[in-house]
Amino acid sequence: MAFDYDLFVIGGGSGGVRAARVASGDHGARVALAEEYRMGGTCVIRGCVPKKLMVFASEYRHINKDARAYGWDLEVKGFDWTVFHAQLENELNRLEGAYRNTLKNAGVETFDQRATVKDAHTVRLADGREVTAKHILIATGGTPFVPEFEGSDLAITSNEIFHMKALPKRALIVGGGYIASEFACILNGMGVETSQYYRGAQILRGFDEEARGHIATQMIASGVNLQCGTDVLRLEKTDTGIRAVATNGTEDEFDIVMYATGRKPNVAGLGLEDVGVRLGKKGEIEVDDWQQTSVPSIFAVGDVTDRINLTPIAIREGHAFADTVFGGQKRKADWDLVPSAVFTQPEFGTVGKTEEEAEAEGPIEVYSATFRPMQTLFAGRQDRVLMKLVVCAQTRRVLGCHIVAPHAGEMIQLAGIAVKMGATKEDFDRTVAVHPSMAEELVTLRKPVRKS
Repeated sequence: MAFDYDLFVIGGGSGGVRAARVASGDHGARVALAEEYRMGGTCVIRGCVPKKLMVFASEYRHINKDARAYGWDLEVKGFDWTVFHAQLENELNRLEGAYRNTLKNAGVETFDQRATVKDAHTVRLADGREVTAKHILIATGGTPFVPEFEGSDLAITSNEIFHMKALPKRALIVGGGYIASEFACILNGMGVETSQYYRGAQILRGFDEEARGHIATQMIASGVNLQCGTDVLRLEKTDTGIRAVATNGTEDEFDIVMYATGRKPNVAGLGLEDVGVRLGKKGEIEVDDWQQTSVPSIFAVGDVTDRINLTPIAIREGHAFADTVFGGQKRKADWDLVPSAVFTQPEFGTVGKTEEEAEAEGPIEVYSATFRPMQTLFAGRQDRVLMKLVVCAQTRRVLGCHIVAPHAGEMIQLAGIAVKMGATKEDFDRTVAVHPSMAEELVTLRKPVRKS
């Protein structure tokens, strides 16, 4: 059978674009890609990139105060959301253009419309056209959702927060994951009176317990009204805002209420189940190590598979898929020891096992230190950073590295190389410290604080 394309990609995010570019540009396949919103996907348009730019913007409040301690006579009149937001939109437009040029230069045909799956080799476009492909790749990512409760229609999600016309004076963030915690810090840094409600005992579930507690303490000290063990019963519209009636008995009013209580795979209405693609309990597309679904001609990469929901993972999965199917290289992505960063304030970088995970598997030694970093100490701030290594007591291998500090994401990228290579505690010890720096603590931790 002759197909219109060798590959049709549904979804123009990081994973789909990488797969399309490599399949077409590197391996000569005939490739088309459909994206219904904006090219670049969640990360570029309504996720990692605009969020990180908001993080940068929110940090200048503290930098301004610190500057005075360092002798700078500055006059800052405040934060102007409209100025920042206009610049943000310009940058997102630039990045979307770059993604489009990447596909164009690789010879990928693009369709700016929704696409669904009709059968194992046929894609139906929103305008009614149907095209065929030898292989179909689903790369539609994930989407935030708000649970249904009284007044839930008054809440926004991380998708909408990037498009606020004005900066609110009072904000409530509901959720305890990294997205909720990041935006609580962002808005607080921008001068918004910010509360965060989380029904669990501590934020950032799944991360290292000591690191979670350290971050929560620092967030509260910086001004975030963090209320764990608290959930919203209902939201009510008032003449002056949104009243949140909470399980802790409070009834506070806010200008915006943002829910970040989870994301789900973006599979609704794609027609996957009708053609036999197996989905998991959360709607995730079930794939094997080669990204192949239960329908041999259909593959999936990225958050829509709900494995490790990180942009670099989606990119690696997309690249490995293209090399395997079109480059004859039989390559699969590597999901082991993936470094990651949470852009709270303070920032959190982590790779490997948490102390709790490692302890459950065998005897360990824990090396950690908390201290006030030189830069903010000089300015009179009470900020504290955390450096932590989790070490196997038998092999001496560093099983986990956890950093809570400014620029922790930058530090963990390099620490991740060592952990990935199987470095031992003695390898860290043999490394000469870079002084004065925060990261030197990672190679000067001599005595364990805990053993098990």
